[in-house]
Amino acid sequence: MLASVKTLFSSIVDYAGLFPPAKLTMGEAITNYAHYQMTPQHWMLGNFVLPASRLNEFEELLLKLPPEDGKTRQWQISLISSQEVDSAIAKIQSLNDSHNIAVASLEFPPLSPREIEKVLPYLPAEVEAFFEIPYSGDLKSYLSVLQRLGVSAKIRTGGLSADAFPTIFQLEQFIFACAEAQVPFKATAGLHHPLPGNYPLTDEPNSPRLAMHGFLNVALLAALLYWQKVTAQEALTVLQESAIEGFQFLAESIAWKDYRLDIWELQKARQSFFRSFGSCSFQEPIESLKELKLL
Repeated sequence: MLASVKTLFSSIVDYAGLFPPAKLTMGEAITNYAHYQMTPQHWMLGNFVLPASRLNEFEELLLKLPPEDGKTRQWQISLISSQEVDSAIAKIQSLNDSHNIAVASLEFPPLSPREIEKVLPYLPAEVEAFFEIPYSGDLKSYLSVLQRLGVSAKIRTGGLSADAFPTIFQLEQFIFACAEAQVPFKATAGLHHPLPGNYPLTDEPNSPRLAMHGFLNVALLAALLYWQKVTAQEALTVLQESAIEGFQFLAESIAWKDYRLDIWELQKARQSFFRSFGSCSFQEPIESLKELKLL
């Protein structure tokens, strides 16, 4: 595997097996995450995405894991906040006191810019906070607040219906605006495949097919925009690139057309800008990358 590819996809998948369409039981999701930590592709695995309302259930089942499954390097948690923000945040410290559990990030549902400001005093300094920005919201107003407060953005890139997927223009505008404002972001849902295309919505035999975005395109575009290498119009083209031949993969760099990103640029963009994407499947992105001979 190329070092450039490993740099681009390092810790990129936040495992959200509890959420649709997988919607696994807590026991199944915990067992999967523990298993994925031991696979050759463990370096792609990010946080375990957990609703704050299910913290007690998570802790109880974690204690029941067989010793061989419980010996993960560490349980990195991305906590999805409910309306009870205070109680969720209060629980973070007790979890972080555990020797192998750490709440790495806290994700919030769509809130108004004013509500975001009210939450800030409760946020632990060591936990990265992501605030979902609705497509219908005033992007500039949201990013102005996030930039000033030093917190991150979140975009929903899919779901269980066509209207849950942003258009190519909405996605480009979001990433471009985040880059201009220097606001880090993560994506959630809908990014199971490296390249854009029409894919089944679920694993059901008669599942409808929808146009979906590619996580390879999103990750590379984020890096290109972070380093100000492409224009807004070119950014749209990057997101629509559906052939792997449209990108050039070398050991020390990845390029789109004449725009090249070396390993240091890729690493810096991932660390400082595009943080990760949530997926209810860890295996599907891996299998798709193998089909493209990138793994």
